[in-house]
Order: sequence, then structure tokens, then C-alpha cells
Amino acid sequence: MDTKEKDITRKEFYDNVNMTLGELEEWLQTEDSKNVGQKSEDGEAVGHKSGKKIIEIKRRNKKQYEEDDYEHMKKVNSYIKRHTAQKPNNNMKDSRWRYSLMNWGHDPCKNTNC
Repeated sequence: MDTKEKDITRKEFYDNVNMTLGELEEWLQTEDSKNVGQKSEDGEAVGHKSGKKIIEIKRRNKKQYEEDDYEHMKKVNSYIKRHTAQKPNNNMKDSRWRYSLMNWGHDPCKNTNC
């Protein structure tokens, strides 16, 4: 990935991930967070693992980012874009849809009425 693509990916990531470190860390401790999403081979949900990786990334300085960090940012950007397009018609606040997005660092109810 060249410098321009990294810059675009990083900007999109920080635009998409609208939860603070504290909010995401607190959310990942909840049962709702742990019980939503597709399970990986070890039994932990893919999105839950992603949330942990997002925390690692957000704790680093951009000069410390490695290639796999940028690849994960791209994955997060893609997931959030795809999943927000599948918005349910009702009960967004307590939906598995919202909970899944929150595992990926995006709370669709933040700064809006759900």
C-alpha cells in the first residue's frame, strides 16, 4: 500500500470508528458484545476480535502502524460500509445489527436518535 492509499485508509477508518477507546473497551466487556456475530474457530466472534485490534491500532501513533494495521483498517471500513447499508426498519437501539457494528467500533446511534 502506498502512502496516499494509507492516508485515505487511515482517514476513513477514523471517520468510521466513531467510538472512543473507553467506549469500545467498555462495550467489548458486555455480554451483548460477546454474543453477537459470526464465531471464529476459537469461539470468539470475528467482530469482537476486530474490536480488540481496533483498540490496539487507536493506541498507537500513526508512525507505529504496520502493514497489517492498514489491512485491518481497510477491513473495518469495508465492514462498516456494508453493514450500515443493511439498516433495520425498527428497533435499531437494541438490535444485533447495532451490536455487531459496535464491535467494529461504529455506533450508528451515536449522535442520532435510534
